[in-house]
Amino acid sequence: MEWQLFAGVPQEDVRRLLAIARRRTFTRGEVVFHRGDPANALHLIVQGRFAVAITTPLGETAMLGVRGPGEAFGDLALVSGGSTERSATVSALEPGETRSVLRDDFARLRREHPGIDAVLVAILAESVRRLSEQVAEAYYLPADKRVLRRLADLAELYGGAVPLRQEVLAELAGTSRATVNRVLREQQQRGTVKLSRSKTVVLDFERLRG
Repeated sequence: MEWQLFAGVPQEDVRRLLAIARRRTFTRGEVVFHRGDPANALHLIVQGRFAVAITTPLGETAMLGVRGPGEAFGDLALVSGGSTERSATVSALEPGETRSVLRDDFARLRREHPGIDAVLVAILAESVRRLSEQVAEAYYLPADKRVLRRLADLAELYGGAVPLRQEVLAELAGTSRATVNRVLREQQQRGTVKLSRSKTVVLDFERLRG
């Protein structure tokens, strides 16, 4: 498969990384790792979608993001010390497959091929970009706009039809389910989305993002 994450990275370095990666498969609902587990591996997603979630101070679970094919999670494991813990829980939303890169294996590869750092830089740069966007949105965008952006992102990830509950979209947008329900119904009246019990179908990406 094509790794958009590694666009601009020498293909030889990408091949070296994948050569030390281990195939992992997951069933729907299976936890890849829990928050607090030792951070010992990066996961490159080959198939399926994975939820990144935390537990709030009130003891509730909140989803922070959804990752799909061509993306990665657990990247800090490659640059942190052995005592570092996972900062979130990641689980499979559907049957999935990853290529797992253990920290010790990656360290050996770096010693043999220092140029492999280009791969690590690409992964970390994507994480920083994503985090910067989320911070900027949280400070400067109203809740309605955040809902539409998260919906558009999910629709691209799922190919147009998003099979996630409105509560999940509310968590991702940092707002309430009531706000999400209102925004989606307004968009349905405008003809940009179609709502059903099991999914939200985006009919017009341009108008939704605009």
